[in-house]
Amino acid sequence: MSLHHPRRAALLALSSALLFALMGAFIKYLSTRIPVEMVVFFRNLFGLLVLIPWIMGRGFSHLRTQHLRLHLTRSLFGVTAMYCFFFGIAHLHLAEATLLNYTAPLYIPLLAWWWLKEPAPRRLYGALLLGFVGIALILKPGAGLFKPEALVGVMSGILTAGAFVSLRYMAASEPPLRTVFYFGVIATLISAIPLLWSWQTPPAGLFLTLLLMGGIASSGQLLLTRAYAHAPAAWVGSFTYTIVPLSALVGWWGWDETPDIFSLLGALLVVSAALVVLRVGISKSRSDAT
Repeated sequence: MSLHHPRRAALLALSSALLFALMGAFIKYLSTRIPVEMVVFFRNLFGLLVLIPWIMGRGFSHLRTQHLRLHLTRSLFGVTAMYCFFFGIAHLHLAEATLLNYTAPLYIPLLAWWWLKEPAPRRLYGALLLGFVGIALILKPGAGLFKPEALVGVMSGILTAGAFVSLRYMAASEPPLRTVFYFGVIATLISAIPLLWSWQTPPAGLFLTLLLMGGIASSGQLLLTRAYAHAPAAWVGSFTYTIVPLSALVGWWGWDETPDIFSLLGALLVVSAALVVLRVGISKSRSDAT
């Protein structure tokens, strides 16, 4: 598919960001009524069910893989990040929890250096430093830096970065739909385990909300995947961060959440640094390919 449709990619990325912001609102609403462990399970289960029509259209033969261990590694990172992200949404402002999860690009160069032995370009150092300063401002200097809820939010970004780095092992052989499918299956199985001690039968009317959450999450992921097929990752990434103001708007409208000056400044630094990292990463990939 051509990478020369920037307007289409921007529209898809913006639509994806809107859906993910709505997903965050559903998660925050649900977490006040049922345990977070149940929210994670139903997000994975219903998200997997939504994928079935696409899988049947392609045929189940496309799901054969020789990299089940890599899918398991990626899924362990992803589902653990999901637990941390959902916990952050339940206990922090929606925009702050979302932004902490979207700090993943800041950790990817460090994890790639440690795990894949890929050296980080020196021009990234300044951007990474500013990004981490931004994270500190969001968490609030002083006692707030050590709040468990905030640290769990930080872990969601680190673990999400781990999932992204693990995908590099599979990029050449595993198409997106196969990767999403195996993540859905493995994440559903893993997230079913905590239900042994956390299950609470939800009200009947809540199942529709859970189904909507899973459908919105999978639809947002598919839209984002299509966006990356129409334009370079750095271009798409610049639009995915519209989820931060969208989440802030949803948080203000639904829960009267208002960010302070430290959070606003931190968000500006984090988003700017993440976009620099994305652009440098794309240019490095192009230079390595030539």
